[in-house]
Amino acid sequence: MGKKTKKEAEPPPKDVFDPLTIESKNAATVMLLLNSPEEEVLADVCEAIYRFALKGEENKATLLELGGVEPLTKLLTHEDKIVRRNATMIFGILTSNSDIKKLLRELDVMSSVIAQLAPEEEVVTHEFASLCLANMSVEYMGKVQIFEQGGLEPLIRLLTSPDPDVKKNSIECIYNMVQDVQCRATLQELNAIPPILDLLESEYPIIQLLALKTLDVVTNEKEFRAMLRDSQALDHLIKILETKELNDLHMEALSVMANCLEDKETMVLIQETVLKKLLSFAENSTNPDIQKNAAKAVTKAACDPENRKLFHEQEVEKCLITLLESENDGTKIAASQAISAMSENSSSKQFFNNQGIPQLIQLLKSDNEEVREAAAFALANLTTCNHANANAAAKADGIEALINTLSSGRNKVVANAATVLMNMATQEPLRLSIQTHDIMHALRGPLCSANKVVQSKATLAIAAIACDAKARTELRNSGGLEPLVELLRSKNNEVRNHASWAVMVCASDEPTATELCRLGALDILEEIDLSVSRKNKFSEVAYNKLLNHHLSLKYSKTGYLSSSNIINDGFYDCGRILIGTKFLPLKDLCLQEPSDLHTVLLVNSRSSDVEHSYHFSAGFGSPTEEKSEPTSGHNTALSKSATKEKGSRKGRGKKEEEKVKEEEEVAVAPKLTGEGNTDKEWCPPSDPDFCVYVCEVTKSILPITNIREQIELLAKYVAEKMGGKIPKEKLQDFSWQLHISELKFQLKSNVVPIGQIKKGIFCHRALLFKALADKIGIGCSLVRGEYGRAWNEVQLMNEPQKGLTGAFSPPEFYIVDLMFHPGALMKLRSQEADLYRFL
Repeated sequence: MGKKTKKEAEPPPKDVFDPLTIESKNAATVMLLLNSPEEEVLADVCEAIYRFALKGEENKATLLELGGVEPLTKLLTHEDKIVRRNATMIFGILTSNSDIKKLLRELDVMSSVIAQLAPEEEVVTHEFASLCLANMSVEYMGKVQIFEQGGLEPLIRLLTSPDPDVKKNSIECIYNMVQDVQCRATLQELNAIPPILDLLESEYPIIQLLALKTLDVVTNEKEFRAMLRDSQALDHLIKILETKELNDLHMEALSVMANCLEDKETMVLIQETVLKKLLSFAENSTNPDIQKNAAKAVTKAACDPENRKLFHEQEVEKCLITLLESENDGTKIAASQAISAMSENSSSKQFFNNQGIPQLIQLLKSDNEEVREAAAFALANLTTCNHANANAAAKADGIEALINTLSSGRNKVVANAATVLMNMATQEPLRLSIQTHDIMHALRGPLCSANKVVQSKATLAIAAIACDAKARTELRNSGGLEPLVELLRSKNNEVRNHASWAVMVCASDEPTATELCRLGALDILEEIDLSVSRKNKFSEVAYNKLLNHHLSLKYSKTGYLSSSNIINDGFYDCGRILIGTKFLPLKDLCLQEPSDLHTVLLVNSRSSDVEHSYHFSAGFGSPTEEKSEPTSGHNTALSKSATKEKGSRKGRGKKEEEKVKEEEEVAVAPKLTGEGNTDKEWCPPSDPDFCVYVCEVTKSILPITNIREQIELLAKYVAEKMGGKIPKEKLQDFSWQLHISELKFQLKSNVVPIGQIKKGIFCHRALLFKALADKIGIGCSLVRGEYGRAWNEVQLMNEPQKGLTGAFSPPEFYIVDLMFHPGALMKLRSQEADLYRFL
């Protein structure tokens, strides 16, 4: 037998490259192999790159610098399954780098990654593809791309994957995406709640935690809460809460539970069991986060009246007071918020009167602004419509703490503190106590705030505290009126209404009302009242309140003075002024040259340096000396003193009388024109005749006890001083215009004292009647009509009805006739009264 020989191997084909084994330790060299057409090479290169990237962030940055990311993205769609898997693994690791995530968004590879979630792909591919998406979904644009490429549906499907890493990555990505409202809507359509609830049964705490966090976000919406209720999710949550080994999940479970308790339907199912469990967690847990979430759950559940009642029966108040003393600020905040919610229950509100309010006052002194905000909010709710709680806050030294809180930089803190002070100020003793702490100066800052809520609450506080003259003086001195007036211009309805209310209160005294007018409050309020959209009852009342301190302006603008609008010295009627026309002060009118403009009628019973004939006492003008006759020269049967004066002057010659009258007119003229000693303070023109009128009606009419008789006598008196009775048919012949023109020429002014008018018609007589009636306490109004008409309205009780002892008809309004039949009283709605007013 011959010797056997070894068979020689066949030589490789000539067109095939001999196998080459390369060892490279340079990443740049490996990057070059990503363009290889060989599947085995690509698979090995991807595996090497994966191990390299796994070593740290620096290596990921190196791969980015070498330009390896873009060619790797092309391998995601490679036809070889192993190459796709290995490339996906690389991106699962690389996407933790923010720069690489940015580049991937620009390359728009999300659809390629989502394709790796297909059921036919390997579990490893699912794991790293979902990890890649979880990393990409951290940023908003990543969420957008995943959503637009339909990534939610395969992610929800993978929640049932047998691999825990796939579940973890998928639920993490879903949790990130549900932060966006559009994603939540799609999640609901895809019926994602059941698979998410199944994750609560997982043996891995991280998966349970992510599932709870996702539920916590979505259950803020009513539709998701209904889905949880239908899926018996609360059973899962209660089971977690009852398992001590799962205490790391209790905080999130409580948060989801709190969201669910917002629905009444849920409370009906499990109210008593769950509420007791919540209280148990709040009282017994030493974990601040668990206590905080338990308190939050109480807050949400307490939105329902029945829940509040049940909580009160379980003595939740004691638990919340205990939580207020926690060292954890988050727990304090949650407990304060729960107290705010429980304060809607009257019994709970009463409970906190003795306990809770002192602790909340102490929290106002915290360095944590959120703690102060929650405490102030709780105090605001507790003291609203509850005098006992307001007193309790004051006894706990709350006034000083609240006023100090007004300087906080947090708007809600300031607004709530102002609310508490407003609630306190409804009680006079507390209001007086608040005023001793420089409150108006402290409120100036909130008035200047840009926040609408702060502005609103600050103006309400001003309105509540400025009931006293001392407080209004402090407000003026602290410069608080200026920002208050500016708030009248606010475009916010609530701020504007409350500012109007505050102005109305502040206008209760002359100095404050004058300052408000100087700052332009009257003009702003008039503008508001002319606006259909901005006008409100508060602005209307405030406007009238300010006008009541400036009756001259009120009469010019409204043409009406009520019986409570008492005409004082210095009142002047410059006629009706049009909207937008400037209302001039009396001094400016006095200094104008006489013209054909409307005559300004002045009421002034004060004596001046020029006139020494009369002195006044007890608020009424009563002459004490009988000297020269004043400029009127008229006599009246009502005044004995005037009769005596006339009798004493019968022996004088006509020339002497004319000389005396001329001297008196010359003496008055400098006052009217502002001439004379300019160094002295300007005084309004004097009116000695009107002084005499006041004295005479005070002596003759004031003592009369019958009001009707007083009115009739005063009407006759006024008519006599103004030219007497004038028949209707002779009204056109009554030359009152010439008389007024002569007076204006003599006085060198458009301003004419009412007492110097001896020929007056409706407007002159009505003004004189109102001025004298106010001096002796006869209530009457003054109404301006058209074409020089004006009249006075009085209210009188009717005579007892016949046959009915002591039975009176309701009081009626009458118009006083001062022209045609002086002293006659015409019923307001009668034809006779209409003829008097309008014809």
